[in-house]
Amino acid sequence: MTTALAPTLRRPALSMLDLVSVREGGTVAEALKIALRTAQHAETLGFTRYWLAEHHNMAGIASSATAVLVGHIAGGTSRIRVGSGGVMLPNHAPLVVAEAFGTLAELYPGRIDLGLGRAPGTDPTTMRALRRSRVETADDFPQDVAELQRLLGPAEPGQRLVATPGAGTNVPIWLLGSSLFSAQLAAERGLPYAFASHFAPRFLHQAIDLYRNLYRPSAAWPKPHVAIGVPLIAAPTDDEAEYLASSTYQRVLGILTGSRISLQPPIEGFAARLQPQERAAIGDFLAAAVIGGPDTVREGLARLVQDTGADELILVCDVYDPALRLRSLDIAAQALADMASEPTALA
Repeated sequence: MTTALAPTLRRPALSMLDLVSVREGGTVAEALKIALRTAQHAETLGFTRYWLAEHHNMAGIASSATAVLVGHIAGGTSRIRVGSGGVMLPNHAPLVVAEAFGTLAELYPGRIDLGLGRAPGTDPTTMRALRRSRVETADDFPQDVAELQRLLGPAEPGQRLVATPGAGTNVPIWLLGSSLFSAQLAAERGLPYAFASHFAPRFLHQAIDLYRNLYRPSAAWPKPHVAIGVPLIAAPTDDEAEYLASSTYQRVLGILTGSRISLQPPIEGFAARLQPQERAAIGDFLAAAVIGGPDTVREGLARLVQDTGADELILVCDVYDPALRLRSLDIAAQALADMASEPTALA
């Protein structure tokens, strides 16, 4: 059977999501410094965006004050866009979010993005501490998104509630999710959509198909824009990448068993020591992962782009050694460049 060559794949934007991991034996201050160095490196590689996620009361993750971190990263870089991936909107009053991101937009014009999620980003006890006596309903998230759009848009005559700063900044709003709810809402509002396939890939294809099929063009986004999360561990060889990925495997196993831990050093042969059901659970969690040497990474990224048509890949790179994490990003950026310049083989 002959192999046909399809046209080269359209090159998606490349971004990164940083959980600001605290490494075993390290400190929060060190994690913050590593995050800034990583963002600066991503900028030199031509990454489009650097996302920071909101998490609370989790050992090993220092990204709870998301807006503060967005400002820290934006202040230490010059071109790359910086955004929340995302702010968990049920934890916050829309006015507070509008003022925080409006301030950031005034400080760093044209470089701030506001990604919104509707999960708590934490455990039930911490959720109650964050939300106090507030009881969330199914209607709250769409209403809060609409209120944020109004607060960040131009102030209208007679408008009684005005975000200052915020009004008129038109900070781009993204909706993030791992189910169909946010996909449908993003389509209805004409907003860009990011699917959390880096930890919940099950509904990836269903969600992005729904989003594209229902999409209603908006002035800011005349076409749908899909970003997908991609766990990435790259190294010069497949074997080394698999070794480095054991840090991620340990983190995922901790999440699955309710044991939140700091980012652990890699362990030789870690996966082989696990029970079959543990390996299967980690595999399901990381079904969208790309782990390997340069050829494996190029093929894995190309397959994801071909299967999803993603406009943007959001890399999640949990490598214990900060220098080897930067090397992973180097390999991924080169793989994407090579992928975009070579025809795609189709059987």
